[in-house]
This record gives sequence, C-alpha cells and structure tokens, in this order.
Amino acid sequence: MLDLETLCTVACVSKSLRFSVDTEVIPYLDSLDLSIVSIDEHALYHILSRFKSLNTLTLNCQRLYGSSLLPFLAPQIQQLNLFSCSLLSSSVLNSIGTNCPFLRVLAVEFADHGSPPILFRKNVAYMLNKCQYLERLSLKIKGTEVDASAFQSIEFSLPRSIKFLKLKPMLENNAIHLANRLSVSKSPSSSGFVLQFLSLLLDVITDRLLVAIANSLPLLVELHLEDRPDKEPLPGLDLTNGGLHFLGSCHFLTDLSLKRSRQNYQGSFKRINDMGMFLLSQRCKALESVRLSGFSKVSDAGFASLLHTCQKLKKFEVRNAFLLSDLAFHDLIQAPCTLVEVRLLSCGLITSETVKKLAFSRSLEVLDLCGCKSVADSCLSSISCLQRLTTLNLTGADITDSGLSVIGQGNTPISYLCLRGCKRITDKGISFLLCGGGAIAQTLSSLDLGYMPGISDNGILTIATFGREITELCIRSCFYVTDLAMRALATKRRSQDRSKQLCRVDIFNCVGLSADALKLLRKPLFRGLHWIGTSWAFESTNYNSKFQGFRFSVTEPDACGMVWWLTKRRNEKHGELSPTRGRPGHVHLMERKMILVTSDLAMAPSLKGKFLVLAHSRNIVKEDRTAL
Repeated sequence: MLDLETLCTVACVSKSLRFSVDTEVIPYLDSLDLSIVSIDEHALYHILSRFKSLNTLTLNCQRLYGSSLLPFLAPQIQQLNLFSCSLLSSSVLNSIGTNCPFLRVLAVEFADHGSPPILFRKNVAYMLNKCQYLERLSLKIKGTEVDASAFQSIEFSLPRSIKFLKLKPMLENNAIHLANRLSVSKSPSSSGFVLQFLSLLLDVITDRLLVAIANSLPLLVELHLEDRPDKEPLPGLDLTNGGLHFLGSCHFLTDLSLKRSRQNYQGSFKRINDMGMFLLSQRCKALESVRLSGFSKVSDAGFASLLHTCQKLKKFEVRNAFLLSDLAFHDLIQAPCTLVEVRLLSCGLITSETVKKLAFSRSLEVLDLCGCKSVADSCLSSISCLQRLTTLNLTGADITDSGLSVIGQGNTPISYLCLRGCKRITDKGISFLLCGGGAIAQTLSSLDLGYMPGISDNGILTIATFGREITELCIRSCFYVTDLAMRALATKRRSQDRSKQLCRVDIFNCVGLSADALKLLRKPLFRGLHWIGTSWAFESTNYNSKFQGFRFSVTEPDACGMVWWLTKRRNEKHGELSPTRGRPGHVHLMERKMILVTSDLAMAPSLKGKFLVLAHSRNIVKEDRTAL
C-alpha cells in the first residue's frame, strides 16, 4: 500500500490516475497525518471531506479553531492527535467526548490562554466520562505561567481502560492523589486499573511521590518524571536516596526517566549520591532504558553501577552530571549490557577516552555528546569503525578538519550529524567529510553546521555537489554564507537528478544573506522545501531594524504535491487560501508564491517584487488576493 504522499504525487501524472486515486483510494484510507504542515480551516475541510473511513487523525492545529474540527469528529475516530493547539480552548475536549465515544488514543497540546483551571477540569472530566474505552491519554498545557492545578482531581474521571497517561504540568500533591486513586488493581486479571506508562511534569519530585507510585502502580513498565522547581526544595520535600530505593517495588519497570530541569532554577538533586544509584541498580535490574538529568552529587561509581548491574540496559542518557568522567566507562568492555543509544549531555569531564570505550559496543546506533567540549579528534577513528551508528552529535566538541577526514573515510552509516559550535572546522573539513570515499557520503541525510565561523560559501558548494542524500541542513549563524551559497543549493540540486531535495533549511542569523535570497525559494527551485528558519536583516534598506530579530517559520502546503493537491478544487487554478488567519512574522508558500503576513505596512515598499505582502487587515487582504 502506497503512502499518501506517494499517492498524491502519482495523481499529478495524468487525469486518469488522479481520478483513480481520488475515487478509489483516498476515500478508503483509514489514517491521515498532517502534523508536518500547519493548514487553515478551508484547507482542512477540502482534505478531510475526501476521506470517508478515517479512524486515525493527526493534525498540526496552529491555525485551526475549535469549530474547524467539529465536522470531522465522528464515532469512527479511534485515535486523535492534536498538536500545537495555539488557538484551541479546552472546550474542544467537550466536543471530542460528545462525538468520539469509542476513542482509544488521545493526545492534545494546548497553549495557556489564562482561562480558569476549573473550566479546564470540567471539560476534561466530561470528555473522560464519555470516552470509556480510552487507553492512551496525553494532555499538555504549554506556557510560561501555566496553572499546574489544571489536572486536579482528574483521577476520579479516568476510565478503567487507561494504560498510558501523560500529564503536563501537575502539582506534586495532585500526583500523589492520582497514584493512590489508581491503586485499585494488583493483577492484570482484575477489573481495576492496569496503568503501564506514566509521564508527569511536576513542580517538584519527592520521596513521598515515589513511595505512592511504587505502592500503587506495581505493574508500571515506564515511568517518566520531570520537575521544574523555582527554588531549592526543602529537606523534607525533595528526592533522596530512600525514594529511589522504593522504585524496586515496580518489578516490571524497564524504562525510567528522572529529570530536574534548570529552566526556572539552576538546581539539581543535591540529596542523591552514589548510594542512591547503588540502591536503584540493585532493586531495578531489569531496566532497559535510563535517563537521568540533574544528579550533580553522583560520581563515576554511581553511574558505573547502573552500567554493570542492569544487564538488559540498551539506552543510557545522563545530562548535567558534573562529576561524571571517563572512569565510569573504564571497564565498559566487561559490562554485560549491550548499549544501543548513549547520550552524555553537558558532562564537562567526559573526554575522548570515554568515546574509545563506548566504541567497543558494536551495537551502538546513537551517540550524543552535546556539550562535551573535551572530546577531540583522537576518538574519531574509533567512531568510524561502528558499523551501526546512524546518529552522531558532537556539538561544541574540539574536533578539526583532520578528524572529519577520518569519519569521511570510514564505514559508519551516519544519517544525522551535528557539528554545531565546532569552531575549528572549516570548509576543508566539509570537503574531507563528503569526498573521502566513505559510507557517510551515501547515508548522511541531516547535517547541522550552526554557529561555525569557519563555514563559508565553499563549504555549502561542497554540500550542494556531493551531499546528494542531505534533506535537512542547518547553517544558522554562519556569518560568511552569502547568496552565492543559496544559489548553489538551488541550482545544483535542480540539475542533479540523483540528488534528494532539501526539506528543511535553517538560515537563522546568516547576516551575509540579503533579501534577494528569498527569490530563490520560488518555484521551481527548492521544490521539496517543508520548513525554513530565518531572521532577515535586509541590506542597503531602511528596514533593517524592523526585520532584525524576526524568526520566520515557513511551511509549504504543497509539500511533494500532497496538501496542495488535496485542497485544490477541480475548477480552480489555486487552492483555497485564508491569509487573514496567518500570524504576523510567518511566511507561507501557496502555489510556490511567497506570501508574508504582516501587520506593518511600512515594510511593503522594500519587499515589492520579492514576494506578495498581505497585511493583517481583512480589507487589504481581499484586494491582494486578486494578485494570486
């Protein structure tokens, strides 16, 4: 069965194929994923009206209101994912409960609109009481000052069928009540709760919370807890070694994530040391995935105990561990675990010696060393021998062009490579990487070269010529990249039939680019572009200050012909367009015409001829729409 994107491409070949796809395939597809693009109400209607058998729907709701979804909420919907709901209120949950009683999976990301928490709780309770078959529930509220009491008393409405629960944010007291309420079932054969996955974003993680979870949820398989305290937790209201000890009651636990975010307060789990890690490793030997962040008092001995005791460990992530050094991995070759994914983030004492030890794990597929500034060229020969490695992050590492030459000649099938902030790499290193005759030239699809002063037009020309598989490219804050580089990416990609089209380009803060670079984004250049990040500083104009600091997010409704074809009416030349619902500072591509939605008409004269300017005013928009 062909995917939707391929079907839409096939439909553009001839009228007969279009008719066949339109009448014999599209109406009978049971799932649709539009999370990659942000569409408006009119486009959504023209797309979903073609589908008659949908039971799985995933949408990016950045430009959608609640009324836009009502016509498509039906009893046959069993899985509904609504992301980036910046315009939706919690009343949409009420509509979901009324119209989708057989829903099994629901994920919604709300933006905080400052509405009363009691109203949100009321809508959540109504939805849960109506959706009695719900198995997976994920509700997130994003914002800077979100009231964490929004999920208070949610435990009284949860259906017995729930197995997967993710709530963000939530107060620690409410989380304890939630855990105690779910402690009905002690066996899978009983009629009570059988929660297996729990993920919570809290104000603080405490011992009493872990005690409640361990005692009430013995069947838990995955536990993800993150907190964001705004001050140092009091001694009796924090996580200690004793709290980790109680997790041993969760005998089925295979995935554990404990993180203390530094977003609101530069804190850490100061009451946990090596003894806590010893207790955790001894009581939870079946762990397959461990993610730890903010354990500043744990040293090499504590982390090493996890590696040597948890024999099934495959994923190991540690962030902001100031005492973690190479010694934790000294005897890794003797460890019984088979690591597949290792992430050591902002661990300043990690050097190339750790990477050499990790290279003995031949099953390694992901290696993330972001912020490990002491990693240098000496370990790259070990990395180049890993036959399964597909993801490599060396952000901020002390590597040079010579190191990239080693990777470029190796047999490692890397598809994602991040070199952000590696200041000693130049254009020559990019040439070594892609022209060294190794496997990476044929497998690399995503490359991040952000914040690298040594990258200029020559490096981008090398990428355009030899990086045939690259579809995602980040060159943000590369000050020596000019319009010539953009022109090379556009013309080279078009002339090389074997080269894949770029889908994502990040040129944020590339001050060497002028406003004329926008012209290159028009058809037929960059045909596969889905997203672009940029901050335009227009040269030789009086409007530099107006654009400085703007962050444009670009989507392409006609990505690979899919959304544009689905929204196109038979007797219209162009798809339906509703620019009045665009947001200031956002650019959208419709029929490959550049459209800037802005509330500042003073910008318009400088942009004339570059792309169509649509004011954030209904009357002016009506006049400008005729230009399409």
